[in-house]
Amino acid sequence: MDIEGFVRRNIKDEDESTVQKTLTDKILEYKNIDQNQANAMAAAVIEEVKNTLKIDSYPDEFMRDLIKYPESDVSMGDIGVGSRGAGDFFVHRKIAEIISNTNSSAYISPSAQDDGGVVKAEIDSKDVYITTAVDGIHSRLSEYPFLGGFHVARATLRDVCVMGADPIAMLSDLHLADDGDVGKLFDFTAGVCAVSELVDVPLVAGSTLRVGGDMVLGDRLVSAVGAVGISKHPPTARKRAESGDIILLTEGSGGGTISTTAIYHGMFDVVRETMDISFIKASEAIFKAGLLPEVHAMTDVTNGGLRGDAHEITKTTGLGLTFYEDKIRAMVNPKVLDMLEKLDIDPLGVSVDSLMIIAPEDIAIQVKNTISNAGVRIDEIGFVDETGVSKLITETGEEELKPLFREAAYTKIKKIVGDIEPENFEAMKEKVQKAALDAIKKKDRIVKTINDR
Repeated sequence: MDIEGFVRRNIKDEDESTVQKTLTDKILEYKNIDQNQANAMAAAVIEEVKNTLKIDSYPDEFMRDLIKYPESDVSMGDIGVGSRGAGDFFVHRKIAEIISNTNSSAYISPSAQDDGGVVKAEIDSKDVYITTAVDGIHSRLSEYPFLGGFHVARATLRDVCVMGADPIAMLSDLHLADDGDVGKLFDFTAGVCAVSELVDVPLVAGSTLRVGGDMVLGDRLVSAVGAVGISKHPPTARKRAESGDIILLTEGSGGGTISTTAIYHGMFDVVRETMDISFIKASEAIFKAGLLPEVHAMTDVTNGGLRGDAHEITKTTGLGLTFYEDKIRAMVNPKVLDMLEKLDIDPLGVSVDSLMIIAPEDIAIQVKNTISNAGVRIDEIGFVDETGVSKLITETGEEELKPLFREAAYTKIKKIVGDIEPENFEAMKEKVQKAALDAIKKKDRIVKTINDR
C-alpha cells in the first residue's frame, strides 16, 4: 500500500483527522507496532504531503515548473501500459518521441521500437556496435523471486541477441517493499545468476533499494535486469526487413508470462517447460556460423505475442507480413500450447519467447539448418511483402493480424479487466499526446534555464 498516495488522494477532500485515523488503521494492518507509533507515522506523512502542496502558491515559477508534472488525466491501467497492446504501444511511442527530442543521438534509438538500443563507436579505427537492453520482472512473479530473476535475465539477454550483439555483461536494479523478506533479494539474484552461469555472461553491477522507501507498505518485489552486448557488424534491427524475406520461428516455451499463467491456474508442471536457454543456443549458433551479417532482422516474440511484434514491424518498416497459423502453432511448446488452449488464451496474443528471424530465402535455409543442428526446433512461418499490413492465413481463409488493446488475458483477473478497446481510447490518446508534448516543452525550458546560468 502506498500511504503517501493515500494521503494525496484524500487530504484535499476529507477532514484531516478522518484521513489520519483511516491511515493509522491501514498502517496497523501491515506493521507490528503500537497504536501511538502508527498514529505518529500517519501524522508525519500528512504533514509532509501538506508541505509539498504549498508548491501551488510558491512565487518562483521555475520551481513550480520543476516540481510539478504535466498531468494527462489518464491512468496507467486505463490505457493499458504494461499490458502489451495498442494502448501500451502508443504510450511507448510517446516516450520515444521525448527521447528523440534531444541533441544526442543513437544508431538505433527507442523511436525504432526495437528490442534494444544501439550506439556506434570506433575502436582502433574499426566500427563497434554497442547494444543495451533492459527488462522488468513480471509483476505477478513477486512471490516467486527465483523465477522472476531467471526469466527477466533471459529476456534482457534475448533483447541483446536479437539485435545481433554478443552479450558480455548484465546488471540488476532490485526494489523490495518495506515489509518484504530479505530472502527475496537473494532468491531473485540467484535466479539471475543461474542464467548468468548457464550462458557465461557475468552479472557485474546493480542497485538494491526499497519500493517507495517508508511510503510503501507490503512485500511487493519490483526489479529490472539490463544487458550490454557488442558486435562488429550493424544490428539486425526490424527496419532492415525487406520484401521477399522469409520469416522463421524457433520453438517457444515461454518465460515470465507463461510461468505466471501456469502458477496462477495451478498448472505447475508447465513452469518446468520454461526453464531452458534454447533461445540463447539458437542465437549463438547463428553467431558461430557467421550468418548474422546476412540476416536482415530478428526479434523475440514477447510484447503482446506475435500480434504485437508483427504490428511493430509493419509500423517501423511500412512492409507487410504474412503468417501461416498452423505453422505458428506448431512452434509453440506442446505442453504450453495445451495449457493455452485449455484456458482459452490466444497463442498469438501472448509472449511465448520464440526467436523470429527475417532473412533472404537462401540465408533462411542456412539459418534453419544451423539452428536445427544446435538442437532447437525451427520452421518457416511466413514471408515479408509490400502490402503494409500483417495477415494471418488460417484454415478458413485470411484475416488481418491486429494487436489487441491488451495482450491476451492469461490470468482470471486479466479476463475480468478485458482486452476490448475502450470507447474513449482516441480521447485518451489525445490527452497522453498533450502530456508528452508538455514534458518535451518542460525539458526544453529547464535545459535552457540551466544553460543560461
